[in-house]
Amino acid sequence: MSSTIGELSAVELTAAIRSKEISAREALDDHLQRISDVNPVINAVVTLNAEGARALALNADQLTASGAELPPLHGLPMTHKDTNNTAGMRTTQGSLALRDFVPDADDLIIARLKSAGVVSTGKSNVPEFGAGSHTFNELFGTTTNPYAPALSAGGSSGGVAAVVASRIQAIGDGSDMGGSLRIPASFCNVVGFRPSTAVIPMPSDVNAYAWLGRTGPMARSVEDIALFMSVTAGSDARVPYPAALNPQVFRDSLETDMRGVRIGWSRDFGIGVPVEPEILKHLERQLAVFEDLGAVVEEATPDFSEADLVFGNTRAMDFAAGLGPILERSGDVIKPEVHWNVNKGLALTAQDLIETAAARTRLERGVQEFFGRYDLFASPCAQVLPFDAALRYPASVAGVESETYLDWMRSACLLSATGLPVLSVPAGFSKAGLPIGLQLAGNHYSDMQLLRWGRAFEQQTGYAAVAPSIASVPVPEEKLSSASA
Repeated sequence: MSSTIGELSAVELTAAIRSKEISAREALDDHLQRISDVNPVINAVVTLNAEGARALALNADQLTASGAELPPLHGLPMTHKDTNNTAGMRTTQGSLALRDFVPDADDLIIARLKSAGVVSTGKSNVPEFGAGSHTFNELFGTTTNPYAPALSAGGSSGGVAAVVASRIQAIGDGSDMGGSLRIPASFCNVVGFRPSTAVIPMPSDVNAYAWLGRTGPMARSVEDIALFMSVTAGSDARVPYPAALNPQVFRDSLETDMRGVRIGWSRDFGIGVPVEPEILKHLERQLAVFEDLGAVVEEATPDFSEADLVFGNTRAMDFAAGLGPILERSGDVIKPEVHWNVNKGLALTAQDLIETAAARTRLERGVQEFFGRYDLFASPCAQVLPFDAALRYPASVAGVESETYLDWMRSACLLSATGLPVLSVPAGFSKAGLPIGLQLAGNHYSDMQLLRWGRAFEQQTGYAAVAPSIASVPVPEEKLSSASA
């Protein structure tokens, strides 16, 4: 067992609680103490219900003592992304327009986590309405990076990435439309996973067929990602997609043999996407890890020539459908980037939508042609290293000026347009000690195999085990004592 509770993985911590080595209350006390110690620096936790969490942890310990069957995430403390509705707990989406909103029902991913035994403690920060991959808003301010607290933690799941990296909690729930699980994972040296379509369903009153946005996990190990998926995946009657993956698949072995696995690597996605040179040089050195495992790595890419169109128009339509009514009511307090995205969606014509559908069809054909030759696609996760947290977004990338707030996120957005499952894994550090992530994509519904390949890389490198100095808060030895009945 690790020397501190905060260093334990979700698999290790739930096992320790189950075996009574640690009580749920001790795990919660450590979680709350770390929030107290670290949050003043990184500003990741924006809502906290310590007393409610203590009641839940007490109930968890009573269930442990009763000898009853325990759920998979029994006693695990967790804050939730503030874009995910939590019943009875403020959910603001980082907006002044929703500063006092308290939902009366949990979003499906939260409901499943609670059913799995999670002790919900609060909410983590997001950019307003999850728009953009840098976490700041007028309501709570800016979340910063545990590895360099003057720099960005990424977004929109930046608060989640920061609490996981800083050892406040082992895993967290996030969401990803244009890289919101992957870019903060890259910035904060954790694992972020965007599953295949509807593997974790996202019920919606606006568009039950929406496919671009996903919910998914963040953790410090692929093993914990699989555990999270095993309790949150599975069909839902409100979402008209077939149950493509049984959640039980995520309990299968993560062991794999990479001999003969064919990997296509691209520096620029074949369309000149700018990436900072240091990131490219570093990642290309990391590809040798796969070759040492027996994989074949070649320069190759799917045809992404129409992916920008597919992503941009689909995102705009989703923003207009979901946020248009809120903008009408409270537009004066909502940031300009959201206005721009909603207005773009409202301006789409029938011809635009026809062209988008045709482009998505051609994009899918190109993706399947690629996977007819390769098993895995590897690419830079983020185009830039973590940047000054005082910025709204980088003004340029590798000398190329950013025209919109999305341009520096294209490395993630392009893969979102394909609908593929995508994993960001820690791949080391820059010369200045800033995290760099590698982005891996598999074919549709190859989610578990993708996790296996990611874990193979993780086991060879061990980068996620390198904690930020902000996480080195000493924990009294007595917190590791056996739980009392």
